Amino acid sequence: MTGVLGAIADDFTGATDVAVAFRRGGLRTLLFFGVPPETEDLPEHDAVVLALKSRSIPVDEAVSVSLEALRWLRNREAEQIYFKYCSTFDSTPRGNIGPVLDALSRALPPGTVVTTPSSPEHGRTQYQGYLFVGDTLLAESPMRDHPATPMTDSYLPRLLRAQTHTPVALITHDVVRRGEAAVRETLASDGYVLVDAVTEDDLRLLGRIAVDAPLVAGAAGLAAGLAVARASAAPPPVAARTPEGPAAVLSGSCSARTLEQVAVMLRLGRPAHRLDPVETPDPDDLAASALTWYDSLTGGVAPLIYSSLNPADLKRTQDKLGVARSAEVLEKATGLIAAGLAARGVRRLVAAGGETSGAIVTALGVRGSVIGAEAAPGVPWIQPVDERHPALLLKSGNFGDEDLLATASGS
Repeated sequence: MTGVLGAIADDFTGATDVAVAFRRGGLRTLLFFGVPPETEDLPEHDAVVLALKSRSIPVDEAVSVSLEALRWLRNREAEQIYFKYCSTFDSTPRGNIGPVLDALSRALPPGTVVTTPSSPEHGRTQYQGYLFVGDTLLAESPMRDHPATPMTDSYLPRLLRAQTHTPVALITHDVVRRGEAAVRETLASDGYVLVDAVTEDDLRLLGRIAVDAPLVAGAAGLAAGLAVARASAAPPPVAARTPEGPAAVLSGSCSARTLEQVAVMLRLGRPAHRLDPVETPDPDDLAASALTWYDSLTGGVAPLIYSSLNPADLKRTQDKLGVARSAEVLEKATGLIAAGLAARGVRRLVAAGGETSGAIVTALGVRGSVIGAEAAPGVPWIQPVDERHPALLLKSGNFGDEDLLATASGS
């Protein structure tokens, strides 16, 4: 397969994750937040990742912005499209995974769409059609309490069939174990095929099978397998140097892992300020209060500004303000805080959560970036092309060990 690989990611942290997977696999990779203008001047590349905020928005909007991204990529000679969704299949019975897949597949040449959310590096595996988070079924993991997309079913064919009228097939691991020829023989002539994968070898096999497909979909694991199959040169060197300078952590994710990471920072005695949209429902006032607090600090350690809550406290907040209003207040306030911190000389911003990351990138006006060293698997530092902006670490809610926020923001 020659030509450019174009990726459409449904959130910002997922985009950085898939960009790392492409680069590791040996592809020269560019990352853009949003759809760039048609006049954007691109350096030499093998893959382009467009980061959208389409995971939890209304279905029609998600489809529209995804098709806009597809048009841009096709105009830039992308011969294969990778639709990147979350490794925990974050979605609802209406979408947005199924509707976006439907729109992309209708706009591209016909063909079977191989897909799996498996990403063993992150503890996500698909077996017998069921999605596991570590050793736990998805519906029994903390994802069952996700505030926007609670995942109460673990069986992927059933989840995807609820979102699409396109046929959905399953290839189980006993077929995958028999090898590439067996999988190819089992592939349907059209529709979506969820394929079990429990190891990196399984994903490399799927990458070889899907290397000529117009459309492929999944998480970073399958993206890595596809990159290896496409790469024609040795992987480029990974940037070894971590960005330097004053740091701060902004956390909005309410995932169980992020709550553990926030707890570590609090136990370490890091300066911490909680954003409470119930007490201060105006985002401008909420941001101003946080920045005033930041200005009062005298120590040199990176502070934590957070709105992360456990499920019970989050529900109380949403019951008082409404889900949409509480999210709107916190996202706007987070963006204002990020801009204020950058203006105050912060050179490294660590963000926990996809919506938090999106708010920060949007508020700072970051467009293109270069992928740097990873602070954790799938969590790279990115250096905006405009070096006036701080370096960013955009962490998906469930990623990283307990110490990640503390170590990434350390000196």
